[in-house]
Amino acid sequence: MAKGIIGRLTDRGFGFIKTEQQGDLFFHRSELEGVEFNNLREGQEVEFEKGQGRDGRPCAVKVKLAGTENSQAEAETETETETETETKTETKTEDSGEAA
Repeated sequence: MAKGIIGRLTDRGFGFIKTEQQGDLFFHRSELEGVEFNNLREGQEVEFEKGQGRDGRPCAVKVKLAGTENSQAEAETETETETETETKTETKTEDSGEAA
């Protein structure tokens, strides 16, 4: 499988993968395997196969996070940790009487 880095994500359910060989490749959320679109972050390394879009242009298919089978769990844990940190910060601010 080819590898690349997520270069850009949109709020419309698609993104672009930066690759050395093919340049930027389009991918749609329906082509993701083992990860939810909402758990993806720009800069993450992904593996994919090169396919052809409806318009005939090259695109990425069978897109999944690179690395171990636990990559999705790691992404979800990272998101949960960020949320917990934000919650703790908000709680500290409220307890100290400062305006948020």
